[in-house]
Amino acid sequence: MPNWGGGAKCAACDRTVYHAEEIQCNGRSFHKPCFICMACRKGLDSTTVAAHESEIYCKTCYGKKYGPKGYGYGQGAGALSSDPPSENLDIQPQQPKPQGPSTNSNPSKFAQKFAGCDRCPRCSKAVYAAEKVMGAGKPWHKTCFRCALCGKSLESTTLTDKDGEIYCKVCYAKNFGPKGRGLGNPGMEKEKE
Repeated sequence: MPNWGGGAKCAACDRTVYHAEEIQCNGRSFHKPCFICMACRKGLDSTTVAAHESEIYCKTCYGKKYGPKGYGYGQGAGALSSDPPSENLDIQPQQPKPQGPSTNSNPSKFAQKFAGCDRCPRCSKAVYAAEKVMGAGKPWHKTCFRCALCGKSLESTTLTDKDGEIYCKVCYAKNFGPKGRGLGNPGMEKEKE
């Protein structure tokens, strides 16, 4: 049947897509409301879409379904596998979780908004995006991002960590580095005299 309306067919709903509402991906046209992840149903745009053959996903779902598997990739122990996923790994669309009764019937708006924020390992207070510095895999306040021994302010190039604490390279070397003759151990230098 000829397409008298002048638009392409939407790859998701098979209805006509007019130029003003058209989004193109992999040579296929979509309506804006139809341009959603096939797994989680989130809306997509040019920066969040990941296409696989005729399927479109958000980058998160695409990584879960087609990304590398194995140790170090959040999938547990095992060897890295770049084999295509087996049929039993299909991602199922997420269902909304029912909300259970909360213990606090009237929490403040502040508590609702910031309850899940990160905590600084140094002071145990909440770390918000404007003051967050990442070091040793943890979020720190800019003011807490200091050497645990000398208090010197740290940067990513001067940072070392041990057992969850951060140190400047000098303090780390003095306290945890190798010991012995010629390695900066002051006790050994007295023997030379």
